[in-house]
Amino acid sequence: MKRGIAVLLSLSVLVTIGYFTASKWAIRHETLMFHDESRGDRPVAVDVAVRRDRELQADAGLIKLPVAILNHGNTVKFTEYSFLANLFAARGYMVASIQHDLATDAPLVTKVGELYVGRLPQYHRGVANIRFAIDELKKIQPNADYDHLTMIGHSNGGDISMYFAKLYPDQIKKVVTLDNLRVPFMTDGRFKIISFRSKDPVFKPDPGVIPDDEICAKAGITVVRTSFQHNDMRDTGPDEAKAAIEGMLDKMLDDDSPLRPVDTTTTPPVMTDAGPVTPYAPVARN
Repeated sequence: MKRGIAVLLSLSVLVTIGYFTASKWAIRHETLMFHDESRGDRPVAVDVAVRRDRELQADAGLIKLPVAILNHGNTVKFTEYSFLANLFAARGYMVASIQHDLATDAPLVTKVGELYVGRLPQYHRGVANIRFAIDELKKIQPNADYDHLTMIGHSNGGDISMYFAKLYPDQIKKVVTLDNLRVPFMTDGRFKIISFRSKDPVFKPDPGVIPDDEICAKAGITVVRTSFQHNDMRDTGPDEAKAAIEGMLDKMLDDDSPLRPVDTTTTPPVMTDAGPVTPYAPVARN
């Protein structure tokens, strides 16, 4: 009887240890809702993905979390790129996925002949959302590196990412785009750019968006040509597309960063001329 109780207690301890170990290494997702008073109390939803152990270390002041900002495509929800959010979170990043569009916003309209085919207002709104979200996140997680951002975005979100980087190059560490079509890449080599391109009969980049191979080589730009379509590059896309993008991006990040991925399921572990931008100032709260 005593032996049976001892075995049961041992199993309980092992289960408890296993539970806390799994929890420690899991990626935590939390959706936060902020309201920007400077823009008519506009709601800005942010999904934060972070590895629990890295978050605990940051909370204790032992580390500063690298920060990645994830920007969604037109009409796509901010939560529909979890395969990218989890990849960066597994490497120790705090990933902030921002909802840029609201149902009350005017629809995105292409105006041929205008700068960025008339989408500059959407880019301005995206920049304001990002800056506001960062100011709010600083209050929640001050031990994160908001001065060296990794910008990630698909389609229109990739254009927002590149536009933000044009405005604030000194705050950018890296830009990762998935089939952005309108905003040309920066070619001064101030930060690395990785861009995954689709093979899509409909979605084509505007002339001048992607530099030629020689310029890319000099500027530290990596262009990855894939066989996937434009809309395959999100959570609703085929598993083959997501796995391929994850694998290639993971390898590229390995080559560029001391951060290494953790298997969170099984193993413990100065502005450039980019157009006018409405001045932004945080609103003091009582």
